[in-house]
Amino acid sequence: MVSFWSLLAYGIVVVVLAGLALLIMFQEKLVYVPVLPGLTKAYALTPSRLRLTYEDVWLRSSDGVRLHSWFIKFSPNCSGPTILFCQENAGNIAHRLEFVRIMLEKLQCNVFMLSYRGYGASDGYPSQCGITKDAQAALDHLSQRDDIDTSRIVVFGRSLGGAVGSVLAGNNPDKVSALILENTFTSILDMAGVRLPFLKWFIGRSSLSRGPKILNCFARSPWNTIDVIGEIKQPILFLSGLRDEMVPPSHMRMLYLKAIEHNSGCLFVDFPNGMHLNNWLSCGDRYWGRMQLFLDQYVPLTHRRNWSRINW
Repeated sequence: MVSFWSLLAYGIVVVVLAGLALLIMFQEKLVYVPVLPGLTKAYALTPSRLRLTYEDVWLRSSDGVRLHSWFIKFSPNCSGPTILFCQENAGNIAHRLEFVRIMLEKLQCNVFMLSYRGYGASDGYPSQCGITKDAQAALDHLSQRDDIDTSRIVVFGRSLGGAVGSVLAGNNPDKVSALILENTFTSILDMAGVRLPFLKWFIGRSSLSRGPKILNCFARSPWNTIDVIGEIKQPILFLSGLRDEMVPPSHMRMLYLKAIEHNSGCLFVDFPNGMHLNNWLSCGDRYWGRMQLFLDQYVPLTHRRNWSRINW
């Protein structure tokens, strides 16, 4: 006769397996959130609402997906760098316009805002393979423009955007002059253990996880930034909010330590009051000042790279 405890154990195993199966089936829904709760997929506003002069740019990724972007210039004859902005996983590029408006003002740069597939007005559905192609299409477009200094293209990515930007910079050492990462994770596999701590025994990429990692092979969007970062040769600025409520600040420190093993152009700045999305608000002048120092040092007008350390 089967005991109560045997049935209970069997039931728990079934529930756990069913839960894991659902996580595996719907993992893209957890990683990519093009529509924020209570909002629509459409843009809430455009750059013109913030009195920014912009160009609608439509691209085709290498697999044929139609992508939408905004190219915003600081001025018609801007000689500053052009920043390829890779957004986070939730919402669309319209939700980053106030940040970009201040970025233009503080850094006197151009900004290219890419809308990943499935986000905003872009077609398709998001995936790691697809978004990697999207970022490449945006960079290829910028590299062919004749109204910017193509030797001064800088990739900026926050959170998921940092993972996207790291892959892009690593794949294009001749097109990307520098990389800026903000509150980026070591891997989506490690983030699974952050959100659901019991998963640390079954999934993970870095030393933050434990156990046999039997679920790693089921991840379709692992975004293993910890593997990519050590291969990047361009200068990298790490911006870390120490009160980040989404990505543990230890992830940024691990990425930095991995990068400096082979890259002397890495700089790390932390912001004691910075959270996941508000370093630029809570830390104000220090945030923009450190970014400007980095650009002045590593992406100068003459594109002369002086890799001596900045005195922060």
